[in-house]
Amino acid sequence: MLFYVTLAVLLASVQAKFYTDCGSKLSTLQKVEVSGCSDNAKECILKRNTNVSINLEFTPSKDIKNLETEVHGVIMNLPVPFPLPQPDACKDTGLSCPLKAGEVAKYKSTLPVLKSYPKVKVDVKWELKFDEEDVVCILIPAKIN
Repeated sequence: MLFYVTLAVLLASVQAKFYTDCGSKLSTLQKVEVSGCSDNAKECILKRNTNVSINLEFTPSKDIKNLETEVHGVIMNLPVPFPLPQPDACKDTGLSCPLKAGEVAKYKSTLPVLKSYPKVKVDVKWELKFDEEDVVCILIPAKIN
């Protein structure tokens, strides 16, 4: 019996992710990498006065003409927008729009964590949107240090 309990815990920890999908309606998410995060971490550590990199691999379920990036810090269920240097997800991210349905897309971006941000626990909601619909939506528990 102990063997089965141990096996179940090990399998659960192998499949643990530091993020949750919060409604990727127009794609299937294959890969998420964020600097300062590991797959088995409960939260990501975002250091103030540094940049955080994010890499996403996803497969759109339909052709996507353009994408906009929206990033919010969610504190006590209140979304606060993070200012982005480039909200157009088709520029300087490795994506070449339009995206074709069924083809893997690779997105890379950097978000500055400003020194002025308070030291706080926050859920980072990262969205790639097409016509106000989420192509990708991930929620990342984080702590700003």
